[in-house]
Amino acid sequence: MRYGPWQTALLHKSPIPCLFPMSHPLCLCPRCLLTAVYWVSEAVPLGAAALVPAFLYPLFGVLKSSEVAAEYCKDTTLLLMGVICLAASIEKWNLHKRIALRMVMIAGAKPGMLVLGFMCCTVFLSMWLSNTSTTAMVMPIAEAVLQQLISTGVADTQEDSETVEATEDDCLGGMAALSLPAVNISGRRLLEKESKNSRYPTKRDHMICKCLSLSITYAATIGGLITITGTSTNLIFAEQFNNRYPDAKVINFGTWFIFSFPIAIIMLLLTWVWLHFLFLGCNFRETCSLSKKRKTRREMLSERKIHDEYIKLGPISYPEVVTGVFFILMTLLWFTREPGFVPGWTSLFEKKGYRTDATVSVLLGFLLFLIPARRPFSRAPRTTAGGGSTERDPDPLAPMITWKDFQNLMPWEIVILVGGGYALAAGCKVSGLSVWIGRQLEPMSGLPPWMVTLLACLLVSAVTEFASNPATLTVFLPILSALSETLKINPLHTLIPATMCVSFGVMLPVGNPPNAIVFSYGHVQISDMVKAGFGVNLIGVLVVMLAITTWGVPLFNLTEFPDWAIDRNVTGSL
Repeated sequence: MRYGPWQTALLHKSPIPCLFPMSHPLCLCPRCLLTAVYWVSEAVPLGAAALVPAFLYPLFGVLKSSEVAAEYCKDTTLLLMGVICLAASIEKWNLHKRIALRMVMIAGAKPGMLVLGFMCCTVFLSMWLSNTSTTAMVMPIAEAVLQQLISTGVADTQEDSETVEATEDDCLGGMAALSLPAVNISGRRLLEKESKNSRYPTKRDHMICKCLSLSITYAATIGGLITITGTSTNLIFAEQFNNRYPDAKVINFGTWFIFSFPIAIIMLLLTWVWLHFLFLGCNFRETCSLSKKRKTRREMLSERKIHDEYIKLGPISYPEVVTGVFFILMTLLWFTREPGFVPGWTSLFEKKGYRTDATVSVLLGFLLFLIPARRPFSRAPRTTAGGGSTERDPDPLAPMITWKDFQNLMPWEIVILVGGGYALAAGCKVSGLSVWIGRQLEPMSGLPPWMVTLLACLLVSAVTEFASNPATLTVFLPILSALSETLKINPLHTLIPATMCVSFGVMLPVGNPPNAIVFSYGHVQISDMVKAGFGVNLIGVLVVMLAITTWGVPLFNLTEFPDWAIDRNVTGSL
């Protein structure tokens, strides 16, 4: 069937006649390209652009409206909803703040150890919360510490006193300065002392502020790599992979964690060393010493401030305990569902394949709406979110979270964006477009697998600096899948590294929301982000390549072209 001039003009936005019938893969290309252009350019909101397949595919007979609609709600959507319920409880009861302050207290106030401590707590939180939420939570705490460094900087530079114990009056003055959110405290004194254009006592103070600020956004990115729910790009990969290769059964919470956790640890240490070298110099012994005898006045004040902030939280509350138990329980159930080396708890059920990670997250998330936030059989007043309040709750049966708490955190735009990616992939599958693209890339068959993977990693990490991470991955996954099938490479060899490298858009404020949050605090300039981000990007690509060529090989059996990919390749060619 061929189309008339008006249909061609509508389809291609051009008066040039369409040379391909509707069943030809190239006839689908303009529709896929239109969605991709909207995603990359962000001419319209990402969620709105993701709705393009919902009306174009039915209009042009690619997929039925009911079939397209089914693509917008998948198993990963339910998985995300359950995780958001837990995240809402963590935020509501300030468990994240307790964890962050405790980890920083352990690390100490030496600049090097302070940066490492904040990076560790950010990585841990970002494993379970979104990168954006984690950065938004941790940055105010880091900003309070930086305020303390700045507010005591003048006195410290005048006296340069080592091992001087802070007085009570100094502590109260520092705490008063820390109550403001932005770095404008004692600005006049600093301007008079240093220069009219600087708000930092010394250049070293400015370097510490830059290092700590950038370390948080990079740590949030690293932490998001560890779990399959850590970032939206991981969920996009998991769902598209499972849809394209339903017989694979190799990607779950456990296998992803085993592969990505060493990557995160190596990246965390190398990124810390890189930032330390770039902003603090090479004197690790001075900036990382845990000895109390080597602490300066400002470091002692900073430690006391962090301790005071922790004391304000009060004793751990009942809702925090419940949230922590659910957090641990969800993790254990994910790990033990199908661990691979031993039978998981799903083997206790007669019917196999019915229960997924989403089942666990939705069940526990639902229970948070049922369990009262007040301790059973207790008449004591409940501690409210924020710590320390002794007012009685007007509703003794108020649940751990409400629907409003859930709504405030649920990223509906990401849900629609992920659904649009699935719809786009379904259209490519029906038309054979992805197979056609893969065949055009056959000249790359002479390259070794590691080279193909490296080129894919470099390409997506470059594109994602200017386009959103989910949009970039959604566009590239079908192409890389078809390329792997054409070159007879295990698809995981290219898809997993590309999925991880798409998160390395860390060189510009527009690269991802955590970058923008950190940039808004005013400590870093774009040149700082480009210089530091280039090193982090390079570290990430090299570590991912190391992982996929070493422990990733036995974990995913990457040396062979698997049967589930052969079946998909044969089916797609028919």
